Amino acid sequence: MPLAPRRQRGGYFAVDADAPGPVVARQKYRVRFSDVDPMAILWHGRYARLFEQASEDLGRACGIGYADFHRERLAAPIVQLHLDYFAPIVLGEEVAIAAKMVWSDSARINTEFTVHKESGVLSAAGYTVQMLIDQTGAPLLASPPLLEACRRRWRSGEFRAMQ
Repeated sequence: MPLAPRRQRGGYFAVDADAPGPVVARQKYRVRFSDVDPMAILWHGRYARLFEQASEDLGRACGIGYADFHRERLAAPIVQLHLDYFAPIVLGEEVAIAAKMVWSDSARINTEFTVHKESGVLSAAGYTVQMLIDQTGAPLLASPPLLEACRRRWRSGEFRAMQ
């Protein structure tokens, strides 16, 4: 019987040595009653929503938010979502979510996430991969100007304060 893959605590994507560091967005969230299961523990399905909230902030800060994609008639659907769970979060607890966009030369967006408990303990880590498509739903093989503009700003150091 094959062994299950080991859970990771981040560092999901290989990074080229000359690539700029990741761009990071951070936010806090207090777990509400509607977020928890009958045991008052954050329901596992809510982690994807936490990831999405931080991802939205990250995209807006980098000029690749939903409004930007809509204006350019592009979309960036998630084609992979991965989560590793480490410690439960309970009702009323405030968590710290970090979204880190990791450099890629491809027509995709790689984002790693961490969720830390109030105590600083890592609760979960994971990642998403978003592929870019045009208005007909056809995948883009080359990065569109919107993503290239983000990369130029990233390489220039404009996002250094977010690293």
